[in-house]
Amino acid sequence: MEHVRCRHRASSRRVAALAGHLHAAEPAVGVGVSSTATATSTLWRHPTSSSAQRTAPALSLAEVAAGSGGGVVVAAEVAAALASGRAVVALESTIVSHGMPYPQNLAMAREVEAVVRLHGAVPATIAIMDGVPHVGLSDEHLERLAKMGAAAAKVSRRDIASIVARGVTGATTVSATMLLAARAGIAVFVTGGIGGVHRGGERTMDVSADLTELGRTPVAVVCAGAKSVLDIPRTLEFLETQGAAVVGYGVDEFPAFFTRASGCAAPARVDTPRQAAALIKAGRRLGLGGVVFGVPIPAADEALGAGVEAAIGQALSQAEEEHVIGNAVTPFLLKRIRELTGGASLAANIALVKNNAAVGAQIAAALANLDATHASR
Repeated sequence: MEHVRCRHRASSRRVAALAGHLHAAEPAVGVGVSSTATATSTLWRHPTSSSAQRTAPALSLAEVAAGSGGGVVVAAEVAAALASGRAVVALESTIVSHGMPYPQNLAMAREVEAVVRLHGAVPATIAIMDGVPHVGLSDEHLERLAKMGAAAAKVSRRDIASIVARGVTGATTVSATMLLAARAGIAVFVTGGIGGVHRGGERTMDVSADLTELGRTPVAVVCAGAKSVLDIPRTLEFLETQGAAVVGYGVDEFPAFFTRASGCAAPARVDTPRQAAALIKAGRRLGLGGVVFGVPIPAADEALGAGVEAAIGQALSQAEEEHVIGNAVTPFLLKRIRELTGGASLAANIALVKNNAAVGAQIAAALANLDATHASR
């Protein structure tokens, strides 16, 4: 792979691959629609699906889940919004279970859902509860997941079948949330930061499944960039290889989670929700994969993030000394950084997630408006 030269804008960088993507958005999928925890079997079709678009794989997640007596349960409010073409924003659940301690995690989750509503969209937090994938959680489920914390399984794409088959409760990472969101027809997903290539990844091959998911699943991920503990230049190189569009939202430089600048140029830029929605719609029309919108942490909160950077090196050294590997690395680092900064990293994390939720909801609303305008012609 070509090495990223940060602090200099790369020339002719592609923002999307031309072929080879797995298209899972806007399929017809069998799901259950639930107002609380009960589901009724029904076939739900995303309103923008068409015969010209590729369908989901023959063996859908809903069919897998049905083998254990359940389906992909879409909350009634979420299903109604999707059916009527209103804006919906997917939210991951790993940030609730593994990203923050209780009760701050529960308060954050509720506040983020409220921010999404305030900006004109319906929130759909995604998790697997007792082996059943849920798109849209009840408050009871949200509280249960928050209280479980790290006792809940951390579910990436690779883990979904196992978690469903064993009837386990698990919180979805970016990759699993993208997959389930796409199956339900949700085009916009908000999170704190994406996973990426870990520092030393050229030796360990420790690369997050988030990056490959972005290359294959047509969902827009609104985030504050890649987590600061990662190798951001190599993360951007890997995303280019996967053909995932990387876009700065209102900035020319890809943000670095706790700080507004990473030193690495974003290959593309948009400045408004409508511009972002138009990019999503263009990619969807061309059958491309996912897109990352890098939204910098608000300037007023960046002072909190500045102190975090000093703690990152210490946390990374400790992780290496204690031989922390695999999907345990990021939760370990975030917890240790939170301890080293006396909670400053937690405050910054909450601030950036809420900001991402506002931007993501605005983009989803703009996309719904574009879809409605197109449908009326």
